[in-house]
Amino acid sequence: MPELPEVETTVRGLARVLQGERIARVMVNRADLRRPFPPDLVQVLTGAHVTALARRAKYGLIHTDRAMTMVFHLGMSGRWRIDPKAIEKHDHLVIETGAGLRLALNDARRFGSVDLVETSALESFGPFAVMGPEPLGDAFTPAHIKAALAGRTAPIKQMLLDQRIVAGLGNIYVCEALYRARIRPDKAAGRISKPALERLVPAIKQVLTESIAAGGSTIRDYAQPSGELGYFAASWSVYGREGEPCPCGGKVARFVQGGRSTFWCPACQK
Repeated sequence: MPELPEVETTVRGLARVLQGERIARVMVNRADLRRPFPPDLVQVLTGAHVTALARRAKYGLIHTDRAMTMVFHLGMSGRWRIDPKAIEKHDHLVIETGAGLRLALNDARRFGSVDLVETSALESFGPFAVMGPEPLGDAFTPAHIKAALAGRTAPIKQMLLDQRIVAGLGNIYVCEALYRARIRPDKAAGRISKPALERLVPAIKQVLTESIAAGGSTIRDYAQPSGELGYFAASWSVYGREGEPCPCGGKVARFVQGGRSTFWCPACQK
């Protein structure tokens, strides 16, 4: 599933060709993804000018001059394609700009979504209303996470995946950040020490920033809008490396938490 760096990379790629442009045509090639496309999507977007693009957690935001924002989620396999030579079977939404450029939202597994939300009401949009702070924002601090985790007995990894604690973190980057902060992923969240939390917050910010700079991580379907792959997978320290040596002398291990694979080094994550 595309995580925060992949969505951020996607938004930046779209912004280079879509911001400031007029949407001349919108084509919806099937009725739904994970849920139906908004019935007024074509009417609202056709003729609108794109004023800005942004990201909230794992959602991309396309703001328009009609006080409406298109909110998209890439689901498990979604990606945007810029000016494809031909429209493919899984290009379920196609946007054409006044300059004649086409952008296709491709989603083979159809776990993604597209919503239209009044721009002024974005904060109260269902998924956003209960989200915690952005991990790359100033509000995400050791003090915030300490207060949010106080008294919690659930494992720290599970708490970091809880969007109410911090918005947008996914399995890959939580594993990598916990490794960098030397925190065992199954430790009770409320028992994480203050020094460990002071290592964890910058570790999260660092791993996300590095991944964005590398274009994200391509595992199966993900590609940037330009068609380039994401190369951060080459920098993973523990994710997907079960049985491989850790620089500390230990060996990367794997176990399952909440239905997801957790990768860690038992020797240096305490």
